[in-house]
Amino acid sequence: MSPEAYAAAFGVGLLLAVLGFIIVADYNAVIALRQRIDKAWANVDVVLKQRYDQLPALMDAVRGLMAFEQDVLVRVTQARAAYSPTEPIPAKAAHAEATTAAVRSLLAVVEAYPEVKSQQNVLDLQDEIERLESMIADRRELYNDQVYRYNTRIATLPTLALARALAWRPREFFVAEPGAATRPDTTL
Repeated sequence: MSPEAYAAAFGVGLLLAVLGFIIVADYNAVIALRQRIDKAWANVDVVLKQRYDQLPALMDAVRGLMAFEQDVLVRVTQARAAYSPTEPIPAKAAHAEATTAAVRSLLAVVEAYPEVKSQQNVLDLQDEIERLESMIADRRELYNDQVYRYNTRIATLPTLALARALAWRPREFFVAEPGAATRPDTTL
């Protein structure tokens, strides 16, 4: 074989090696982003579960003292019951936002009852719910950041070709309801 043929074969081999390296690097980067999304959601899910575990205690603490506001307690109970850890992330996010709205309503109603808001156990539970709501907001932000990075990565070249070939789809954001950026009012 002539030196030119060797050079051409070497050039083709080098080009294939570089192309293979780019494909493997892109594939690994996308898989790492998917893992980060899953981890970020797991962290959100842990805090959501903690909040769902705290809600019955808060409702028990105020139930007897708020005899005329049963509809608020029913909304919190229904929102809590609707959550299922086996649902897809968008459904979990929707239930989490419905629960946040119900908890906000409950905390607003508590403000109207001086005998309720002066109870130490209610104050403690409100503080815990506020802490958990803040953690949910922080973890939602991290989750959405990872989703943004993933969605951007699979929509740009050269990863776009790989994403189409492997049928990778954009992930959904955990969208907060309007006004969810504000903390629940628990100043008593």
